[in-house]
Formats: sequence, C-alpha cells, structure tokens
Amino acid sequence: MLHLMIMRHGKSDWDADASDDRQRPLSARGIASSERMGKVIRDMGLVPDVVIASDAVRARATAELARISGGWACRLVLEPDLYGASVDEAIDVISNVSDVSERIMVVGHEPTWSMLVKRLTGATVAMKTAAVADIEFPCSQWTRMPSVNGTLVALLQARHFVQHT
Repeated sequence: MLHLMIMRHGKSDWDADASDDRQRPLSARGIASSERMGKVIRDMGLVPDVVIASDAVRARATAELARISGGWACRLVLEPDLYGASVDEAIDVISNVSDVSERIMVVGHEPTWSMLVKRLTGATVAMKTAAVADIEFPCSQWTRMPSVNGTLVALLQARHFVQHT
C-alpha cells in the first residue's frame, strides 16, 4: 500500500511586500499551523518518507516548519512544477517518485489540491490552509498510482488541533 499526503500551505501573509505571488510568505497564523501539523502528523505516526513542495515561499516554509517541528527525518525536495500545476501535472510529479518511498507528502496550492483529491478518490473536500489529506492506494509502485482508485483515509485540518503540543 502506498500513502499520498496532500498538504496545502499555511495561511499566507497578504500584507507582506512580496514582489510576486511566488514570493508571498506565511503569516504568523500560517507559521503556527504549519508547526502544529508537523507535530500532529508525527504523533499520528504518519511521517512521510519524502516531502515534495512547491518552490513558492509559503509552500516551502510550510514543509520546512512541519518537518522541523515534527522532527521528521525525511528529505525535502523543492519542485518548481508544483506552483500553478494542473491536476495532471501534479500527478506526473507524484508518479515519478522513487518506488522506495511508501508514504510521500506533496505541499502546494489551491485549487489544484482539492481537485487532486477529487480525481484520486472521488471525495469532495475543502483543502483549508495547512490541511492534510491522507490517501491510500492499493498498489506498490507510484507509477501505477494514477490508474488505481485511492481511498481518503483522513482529512486533517489545523484548526481542529489548536491545543496540540
């Protein structure tokens, strides 16, 4: 079984002086929720083998903060193609992951992430900021992932874990 974790970046800071949307940072709330979700994922035993994040500042920061706060011993790969990606482009990135990784996380943006969950599972979800969808696939190779139906195992929203330590 393979597990794909889809995480939306934390709340961005719309008041920041960003030269373009790709440079927009996280807000204080986005930082806190990214750190919180790193701990939640660790405590639930869902730590990924690899994290692949959009290279947008807010997505990269979300991935880094979650990894650090959760103490995840996995590598982080920045993937420029995830910024502004279509569902098909996101699936291409995911299906090219090394088969050694049984649980991967992608960190990126809306509206693609909600549409990706729908395409892979049939479930309609609201990917709020810092939300994580955990999808299970009945296969053992990422190259087969696009051709099988996944099951939405969990949808974790940061606001449900406000008091988590």
